Amino acid sequence: MSPFRKLLLLILTVVVSSAAASNDERVSELLSLQARSKSGIIRLNDQSLSRFLTSVKTPRPYSILLFFDAAQLHDKPELRLTELRNEFAIVSSSFLTNNPSSSSKLFFCDIEFKESQLSFSQFGVNALPHIRLIGPNMSLKDSEPMDQGDFSRLAESMAEFVEAKTKISVGPIHRPPVFSRNQLILIAVVILIWIPFFIKKVLTGQTLLHDPKVWLAGSVFVYFFSVSGAMHNIIRKMPMFLVDRNDPSKLVFFYQGSGMQLGAEGFAVGSLYTVVGLLLAFVTHGLVRVRNVSVQRVVMIFALLVSFLAVKQVVHLDNWKTGYGIHGFWPSSWN
Repeated sequence: MSPFRKLLLLILTVVVSSAAASNDERVSELLSLQARSKSGIIRLNDQSLSRFLTSVKTPRPYSILLFFDAAQLHDKPELRLTELRNEFAIVSSSFLTNNPSSSSKLFFCDIEFKESQLSFSQFGVNALPHIRLIGPNMSLKDSEPMDQGDFSRLAESMAEFVEAKTKISVGPIHRPPVFSRNQLILIAVVILIWIPFFIKKVLTGQTLLHDPKVWLAGSVFVYFFSVSGAMHNIIRKMPMFLVDRNDPSKLVFFYQGSGMQLGAEGFAVGSLYTVVGLLLAFVTHGLVRVRNVSVQRVVMIFALLVSFLAVKQVVHLDNWKTGYGIHGFWPSSWN
C-alpha cells in the first residue's frame, strides 16, 4: 500500500471515529436532559436544535419527535395546545416506561415560539398545533409532520404516528390515575362513616331520591342533554364559541357548516326544544285540570304560538348551517 493511501485511510479512520464519538456525546447529552424532565420531554431552542439536528451529519443514531408550542396561544381553546402538550407528555412517559432499552433511539422534544422563532421558520411552521418527526436520515425539510386530523385521538394517535414512521413500538399508554392512593383512602373512610347515616335516611324516606322535584329536575336535564347535542360537544371537545378570524374582537357563537357545532349552538337549540317540551308537559298535565274553558283556550293558543316560533327558529338555524331547505308539503289538490 502506497504512503498516500495509508495517509488517506488514516484520515478517514480519524474522521469516522471523531463522528462516532461526537454522536455518542450527543446521545449522552440527550439522555441526561431526558432524565431531568419529569415526563421525558426535552426543551429545545434554536441553539440546541442546531446542535442535535442541523449540525449533525446524517444518518443520526436517533430520531426526534418535536412538539411546536406557543405560550401566547394557550388561552385560545380552539387550538387545545395545553391539552395536546399534556397528551404529548403522556406519550413520552409511556414510551420511556415501556421501552427503557430504546430510550436512546427516540427523543421527545418541544420548542416554544418566543425562544425558537428561527426554528419555526426553518421548519416552515405557520399554524399550530404541529408535531413533526425528524428521522435519522432526514433533514429539516424532509421531516414528516403529523396530520392535523389525527390530533382528535390525542395520545393514541401520536403513538400510532410514531410507530408508523419509526417502526419503534411505543406500547400501551399509561395515563395518570384520577385519584392518588391517599385520596382513595380518604374517600373510602368518608364513605364508611357516611353509610350508617345513609341507611337511616333511606329507611325514613328522607333522601333526595324520594323528592319528586329532584326527579322532575333530572328529567328536564336529561331532555335538554338529549336535544342539545351536548354529547357531541363532549366527545369532540367543542368550544362554546370561536374568535372571528377577520376581527379578533368579535366572537362567533354560530358556525355555518354542517361539519361543526359549537357549544353555544347546542345550548340555544336545546333551550328552544326544552321550552317546547315544558309547554307540552304543562298543557297535558297541568292545563287539563283548569276548569275555566277560556283560560284553557288562551293558554293553549299561547303555548302553540311559542312552540311554533321556537321550532321555526330551530329549522331556520338548520337551513342556515346546512344549506338545505325544509318546507311544508302541500297536497297537489290544494294548489
